[in-house]
Amino acid sequence: MSLSNLHPAPGSRKARKRRGRGPGSGLGKQSGRGAKGQLAGTGYSSKRGFEGGQMPLHRRIPKRGFTNPFRKEYTEVNLDRLERIKKEVIELQDMVDAGLIKKTTETVKVLGNGSLTSLKIVHAHKFSQAAVKKIEEKGGKAVLIGR
Repeated sequence: MSLSNLHPAPGSRKARKRRGRGPGSGLGKQSGRGAKGQLAGTGYSSKRGFEGGQMPLHRRIPKRGFTNPFRKEYTEVNLDRLERIKKEVIELQDMVDAGLIKKTTETVKVLGNGSLTSLKIVHAHKFSQAAVKKIEEKGGKAVLIGR
């Protein structure tokens, strides 16, 4: 074997269609473009979203409201899920290890659904009032993380 006799596997490479090369090719005369009309001519190109003169989808759909580009997204964690972690001090890494959040870079808000049975010191970016009340009832502490 040498570089001079290397070639692609049979059938792996396909020749491009050569249009406008006479009637014998099967793509002669109008070159597969049909007869006349806007699309038949050379140099035709349509704009993105053009639907043949029909009102395009992006103009048919109503536009409403406002999207705040500075909105902060929080991953919500309830107290009943935090209760399963068998540690007194719960930080973001502990939540990742327990599968409550995916990464430590997420911003977390603790919500007050469920109840605690033991003292917990919970670190998060935000707490609901109900969550803080339930954590402090058990002698725990809600520690805010500054981001």
